[in-house]
Amino acid sequence: MNNSHFSDCAQACIHCSLACTTCASACLKEQHLEMMRECIQRCLDCADICQLCARMEQKQSPFRQEMCALCAKACDYCAEECGKHQDEHCQRCAEACRQCAQECRKMAA
Repeated sequence: MNNSHFSDCAQACIHCSLACTTCASACLKEQHLEMMRECIQRCLDCADICQLCARMEQKQSPFRQEMCALCAKACDYCAEECGKHQDEHCQRCAEACRQCAQECRKMAA
């Protein structure tokens, strides 16, 4: 699939959504599930917001700037929690969230 027609923001959102979903799924398999509850919740919320943001961006919605601002906020919130955990999936998710937040801030400006 050629993604050249997707904006950098939309690509970052899709990548982040997948990273968040992967992280939440991996966290559900952790031995200390209670310790990962907040991480899972933030990842699931972020994944949903990123999906919506990518769709709004691609269709050039008049709400895309506000959606990008909200997405950046959700990504920062998720990265904050995932960054606390040493698991590789959490660290990858935190990085994807930081990159997505950066791209979303560009679009929201």
